[in-house]
Formats: sequence, structure tokens, C-alpha cells
Amino acid sequence: MSQYLLSTYTVEDGVPGAPSSPEEMQAFMGRVIALEAEMDESGTFVFGGALHGVDAASVVRPSDADVVVTDGPFAESKEHIAGFYIINAADLDEAMTWAGKVAEATQHPIEIRPFFATGRVADQVHNMPGA
Repeated sequence: MSQYLLSTYTVEDGVPGAPSSPEEMQAFMGRVIALEAEMDESGTFVFGGALHGVDAASVVRPSDADVVVTDGPFAESKEHIAGFYIINAADLDEAMTWAGKVAEATQHPIEIRPFFATGRVADQVHNMPGA
């Protein structure tokens, strides 16, 4: 079993199809709750979360003497990660099936990225290309 990151993005000017009324938000949340229950029942769900907006983001950078903390995201962009799921899937095809279900529930495009392995990054370095 491999783990995959399924992530969705928000756009500064709003996401087309985003809930705009209490009724639409209730329907949206109903779809997400049903999807997460299905993920739980199948053993797919590992972890997920919705993120605060970029106004709550900070970036920590190394410098010669110390670290420097700045406000906002690292990259200048109109699109920012809004939320994610980490799932267990047998292969990329199964991860794509789950990503499709997330896309249907949220009405947003979903990016799929496999993890090299699970555990500590230091233990995974030997699996990375060029290592």
C-alpha cells in the first residue's frame, strides 16, 4: 500500500462553483462528510485538513546568522493550497479513483502526488531519484 497526497487549491478571487449560500455550503459539507465516511470504512483515509488562507501563512527561511520569518506564502501566486487528504491506495489508479470522488464532492480540481515512502524523510533519501 502506498500513500498519496490529494490536494485542492483556492484562487484569490474565489473558486468557481464554491458554495455561495448556506444551503450550498450545507450540501457541500454533506458530500464531504459522506466521502470521508467512505474513506474511513475502506481504510483509505490517513489524514486530511482544510487550511486557513494565505493571510495566516508564514515562511521561515535560513540566513547566515539565524532564520528569517516573513508573512505570506513562499511563492507569489493567485492559487494556493486550500486543503488536502493523505490516503492509502494500492496504486496510482486507485488514488485517481479517490481523487475523482474528492473532485466530485468538492467541485474542485484535485492534484495527486505519491509519497516516496512513509516515515522519516532521512530514511527515504535512498529511494529518491539521483540519491
